[in-house]
Amino acid sequence: MTMTDLLAASDISTAINACKAKDSFSLKTFFATVGLSKKSPPEIEKVFKMLDQDKSGFIEQDELQLFLQKFSKGARALTAAETKAFLMAGDMDGDGKIVQAKAEWAKYYKLF
Repeated sequence: MTMTDLLAASDISTAINACKAKDSFSLKTFFATVGLSKKSPPEIEKVFKMLDQDKSGFIEQDELQLFLQKFSKGARALTAAETKAFLMAGDMDGDGKIVQAKAEWAKYYKLF
């Protein structure tokens, strides 16, 4: 499965282009632009699984840094500041990871 199985390629392209400059990534804007903010919890769960590269059930800092590249291969890596902000927004228990558990991911998703 790829992101374009769930999201429109044109929306992904628009979102990636909007955050080409370093430190310009905004979770809320990106999620809205690619259409994630309109997806159901099961669809968001599928996206989570694609982002969880090591299949650990968590999304960790190194996986978040490559977040944009999971949507478009030519996209830049997130900066350290962007990665930290993303992690802080999604880390519900302070362990430095975003948890796959449906309840946790649903809470995270609703933040946006």
